[in-house]
Amino acid sequence: MKDKAQACVLASFAGDALALGAHWIYDTDRIARDIGRMETYRDPAGDSYHPTKKKGEFTHYGDQALVLLESLAASRRFDAEDFSRRWQRLFDGYAGYRDQATRATLENLSQGKPFREAGSSSNDLSAAVRIAPLVYALRGDEEALVKAARVQASLTHTDGLTLDAAEFLARVALRVLGGAPPPAAVQEVLRDHFTGTAVEHAVHRGLDSCTQDSITAIKAFGQDCHSPHALPAVIHLVCSHEDDLRDALVTNVMAGGDSAARGMAVGMVLGAHLGMRALHPFTWHGAHAQVNGCKA
Repeated sequence: MKDKAQACVLASFAGDALALGAHWIYDTDRIARDIGRMETYRDPAGDSYHPTKKKGEFTHYGDQALVLLESLAASRRFDAEDFSRRWQRLFDGYAGYRDQATRATLENLSQGKPFREAGSSSNDLSAAVRIAPLVYALRGDEEALVKAARVQASLTHTDGLTLDAAEFLARVALRVLGGAPPPAAVQEVLRDHFTGTAVEHAVHRGLDSCTQDSITAIKAFGQDCHSPHALPAVIHLVCSHEDDLRDALVTNVMAGGDSAARGMAVGMVLGAHLGMRALHPFTWHGAHAQVNGCKA
């Protein structure tokens, strides 16, 4: 299981880094025409939200996941206060992009709110997808993993669906690490923990689309970061590309929009399914060296 647990983390970071070159470009024709098929890491486009980044580095989502990994490695456990401190230091003078959830959380903290009560009201999926380091570190204790996944998400996001999505993705990744095929893991977690919830509605939208063209399906869900749109897209990609990590991550980027958040979740689940061999197409340089230096 350790091989696949490591791949779970590395593939999640790969999904973010691969998306950097076309992140938040919604025009899929433009991506195909001006950038081409995103099979390798590339510098961000000229009008990118990430002008300070270079190919192989992470978006602000991946940077936050790396902070979580570093916190786990230093604390030898999940320590919400330590993660919060490191997260705040990350954005002190940060040269990268600060999204709405980050700005709102930092503003709440600056006004004196306790770190556990300072999360934004944002419903974007980013807080739910930075959990691969937790899956690795807490893979022996499902309930501890679920609690940690929800708590870390709540430090920056308080939206109910986003918190539920963090739990859902953590439980799915754990079952996949245990040997369940991704579609079966999705169905099992849905049945056992999320019947009658907004997560069930979002996940069924993704499952029902698995025979459709991925770009068409993701455009229909909505290419943006909001959890009701992004979670079905993640499920679609995981279940329609379950045996091909590279194709899943490349297709995700070609579908445009907030491909970084989707890519982190897809990489986490399919890395857990396929193991380190699936990562051979991706070279590791730049910020990825920092991932390999952390031993959670």
